[in-house]
This record gives sequence, C-alpha cells and structure tokens, in this order.
Amino acid sequence: MAGTNRTLVVLRHATAEPEGDLGDAQRPLSGRGRQQAGEIGRLLAEQLGGFDVVLVSAALRTTETAKLVTAALPDRPEPQVRRELYGAGPRQVLELLAELPADAARVLIIGHEPTMSSLAALLGGTKDPLTAQVSFGIGTGNAVVIDVPVGWDELGRGAAQLRAVLGPQG
Repeated sequence: MAGTNRTLVVLRHATAEPEGDLGDAQRPLSGRGRQQAGEIGRLLAEQLGGFDVVLVSAALRTTETAKLVTAALPDRPEPQVRRELYGAGPRQVLELLAELPADAARVLIIGHEPTMSSLAALLGGTKDPLTAQVSFGIGTGNAVVIDVPVGWDELGRGAAQLRAVLGPQG
C-alpha cells in the first residue's frame, strides 16, 4: 500500500517512581510523571488529533501514562495493553505493527527505552536528520512523530520520515 499517509507516534512513558521493592514492572508514575503524561496528551491532541490504535506495554508506568494521554485525546481511544511490548526490541515492535489493520492511519505506541528511540532511529535511517537526535534516547514523556508512507507490514530500516520530537514543558 505504498503512497498511503500514516502516522506513527512512539512515546516513552512519563517519569516513574524509583523501583524500590515493587519491581520494575510495578513502578507507578511520579507526580511529575502524571503531569508530563497529561501535557503530552494535550500536545498530541492539538497537533495530531486522535489515534486509531494505541498499543501499550503492560508495565504499570506505561498503562498509567496511556490512561492520562488518551484522556486528553478527542476520541479517547481504548489502549490495547500488549505484554510483549515490555522488554521488546525494535524488531518485535515492527512485528506487532505488521499485524495492524491496513486502514489504521494513526498509531500510538507507549513503551520503554531504549526500544522507543531505537525503533524511531531504525525507521528514520541514516539519512533522516532527526535520527541522530533520537538515537541518543528519548526523554520520559517525550514522543517521536513519524510519517509512514508505506503499509504497516512494509516498515523497516529507513522506510519512514521522522517529523518531530515532542515533549512536555519543563
């Protein structure tokens, strides 16, 4: 389906509390993280509108981020919690994207570092000017907006164009 216009947003979860005795997967958002998630949700709503699909890692900090982000979106999409996103690498995320319906035009993935920045850098390829910026990592509560001119099942190295890196203020 070359020539189609799709948008993929990869978002690193907002700031979480330290691991402590809870274990990594059960870390909740901090107060700052809750604020970040609401801000990035409003920013995504202003700049992109809604999303057809929202894929979220099963970790507590990502599901809490998703709840706050989607509450700010105009259509309030229901996040799809995917256990395989917790600990997945970029290639596993590409496999999940390949399963998306062809008519999904805007997709949001909320996950973890270093996967989110590695995925964005992989899709942008070496010729994309934003690749160097995202290859150093994405801050908590930050998103990379990616233009996808091919089908979800055709995504691979250099197949997309990084449009912007968005983040909450402060």
